[in-house]
Amino acid sequence: MLALSPRQQQILVLARQTGSVAVDELAGRFSVSPQTIRKDLNELCDGRILARTHGGAMLSSGVENMAYEARRNLAAAEKRRIGQLAASLIPDNCSLFINIGTTTEEVARALIHHQGLLVITNNIHVAGILMPCPRIDVIVVGGTLRSSDGGIVGESAVDMISQFKVDHAVMGVSAIDGDGALLDFDVREVRAAKAIMGNSRHVMLVADAMKFSRSAPVRIAHMSQVSTFVTDRMPPEAIAELCKHNGVDLRLTDTHDMNGTVA
Repeated sequence: MLALSPRQQQILVLARQTGSVAVDELAGRFSVSPQTIRKDLNELCDGRILARTHGGAMLSSGVENMAYEARRNLAAAEKRRIGQLAASLIPDNCSLFINIGTTTEEVARALIHHQGLLVITNNIHVAGILMPCPRIDVIVVGGTLRSSDGGIVGESAVDMISQFKVDHAVMGVSAIDGDGALLDFDVREVRAAKAIMGNSRHVMLVADAMKFSRSAPVRIAHMSQVSTFVTDRMPPEAIAELCKHNGVDLRLTDTHDMNGTVA
């Protein structure tokens, strides 16, 4: 697992702001040698967080997702807080889907003390997290197991998901476009996500603020189809306005009262 140093985290912030970073500029900024910066960039590129360029690195392509371990490490504290807030909004004695994603896995971790839950998931990691919980029943969707991240995809998964009608869906996405489109990388995963949304009474989107600056090629849905959006910071103005106009319940981990309501 790639553990990012504070300097590497700052390099990522700069890369998100400008799209690319240069070795010499970073060496001057952090008062370290170019060799040290190259080592940082090599590790970030090996983790598929950045892509190598001549004299530096740039954000990874929006066509291919970064490796699972790298995704899990990015914004880990923010995802944990999102998971805790999202879980607090899910009552005991209800049914829910939890889809593929490192943020949805944090929701699962925060649900372990709930009781009377029926959880249907196409995320093998979610199943493992909830398996020891005696008061939570877990149904694992059948289909093709994606070895890269433990996601279960394919037509069999979609067919099985469509047999249920549940109270809540906990959804993660790879990117949120400026027009409110919710995006991902794998069309097979997107078909499963669409089936989950279509068979849930209440759709909860969980995504950290990094998703506002990322891109992905496959459209899942639109923000207007979401019931509740749990994130760590106020989204861009256009997204916030979309939430307000469409009655999406926006919940922020960094500005909320005891009930998670935006202050």
